[in-house]
Amino acid sequence: MSEDDLIAHIHLGDRPLAVFDVDDVVLQFIAPFETYLAGQELALLPRSFRLFGNIVSTATGEPLSEADVTAAILRFFDEQEVWQTPFTEATSVLNTLARKADIVFLTAMPPLYSAQRRRLLDRFDLPYPLIATESPKGPVVERLHKGRPLPLVFADDMVRNLQSVAEHAPQSLLLHMLPESPIHRHAPRAPENLARFCDWQEAARLIDTHFASHP
Repeated sequence: MSEDDLIAHIHLGDRPLAVFDVDDVVLQFIAPFETYLAGQELALLPRSFRLFGNIVSTATGEPLSEADVTAAILRFFDEQEVWQTPFTEATSVLNTLARKADIVFLTAMPPLYSAQRRRLLDRFDLPYPLIATESPKGPVVERLHKGRPLPLVFADDMVRNLQSVAEHAPQSLLLHMLPESPIHRHAPRAPENLARFCDWQEAARLIDTHFASHP
């Protein structure tokens, strides 16, 4: 599917655009995923910032194969409505932000599970347009914003996604979300010129400052 097809359902107004990743930015992922794994007699060991190679059987200590890890992740996405909840204050901050900016969720997951994610976001009063794709995020954000002379914000917990958006939409305010979790302590750090946030009130302050400084 082309970037144009991905964004065909999204209609932006003449105002700033804020694009947010979902897993471990808006919705908690690692913590509920660990709880989910425990019910399968599996555990995620925080040895590096990877799922592959770090999910093991609690009975034997042996790591799962890549195919079994992929299957576990996809089962979790299929059941996400049972497990995932927003980070504290994410909903209130986003709903306040929506009064002055268009919000789009850009989630890195197979589109097959987008209906479950849509229901989950709606249940938590997060009705903003959703794009589910495994494609690089930079070209998608570039097509969304179309070079308009309006503020653009992008937030993600993955440095590679921030770098992709920096390449394709360099005018963006890039926000690096760093949740508190043992595995995120191993996460690559974004360049020093990128803003970091650990809670949503801090994100709100960074975004408001960016909007206020825009000519």
